[in-house]
Amino acid sequence: MITVIVNGANGRMGSQACEAIKNDPDLELIGQIDYQDDLQKTIETLKPQVVVDLTIASAGFANAQTILNAGARPVIGTSGFLQEQVEKLQALAKSKSLGGLIAPNFSVGAVLMMKFAGEAAKYMPDVEVIEAHSPQKEESPSGTGLRTAEIINAARTQAPTPTSDKELIEGARGAELEGVKLHSVRLPGVVAQQTVFFGGTGETLKIEHNSQSRESFMPGICLACKKVVDRNELAYGLEHLLF
Repeated sequence: MITVIVNGANGRMGSQACEAIKNDPDLELIGQIDYQDDLQKTIETLKPQVVVDLTIASAGFANAQTILNAGARPVIGTSGFLQEQVEKLQALAKSKSLGGLIAPNFSVGAVLMMKFAGEAAKYMPDVEVIEAHSPQKEESPSGTGLRTAEIINAARTQAPTPTSDKELIEGARGAELEGVKLHSVRLPGVVAQQTVFFGGTGETLKIEHNSQSRESFMPGICLACKKVVDRNELAYGLEHLLF
């Protein structure tokens, strides 16, 4: 049995993660804590193998450092990590020979969407990303949107077609990461949606993923808890554990 603590257990994602871990025969939930609790002291007391962090984006980097320094393996579900933060955490995990995961998205379908987008970008370099979440999401763009842009940029073999940068209203063309336009939508009733919109000569291609409920993230969380105990490095993206 792999012992697990969930940090952020009182939130919508955290509470469902607790139930999913309890129902997995290979996992044992030994602790449920939230932002008001002492994360380091809890890890030192309960000595879990894995800590799942589902708190808020602004706390994710510090919490990941705390988890690694306390000798546990982080499975981080908060998003908004900068590349330099990921690299610092990867170096820390390597120095301690601890596995871990930062997952912009735990949904297997969303990971496949990003993989397919990378394949399409080899042949269709003109692309924009439109992501939608609930108004409660702390950051924009989403971690999934950022990771998708990174994957597209790495896969492109041609430069995209130049477009006009004239905006009648500032921000009309969205944000941009590594030559990929990103548009964020925040509306009630949305859990998580993303469309990767490609344009080509006389044709378009849309790769879309929708999470209708947070239940879609639970298999990925449980899978990550099992996989990181056999690794000695921190992965950025669930695809590194799937493929």
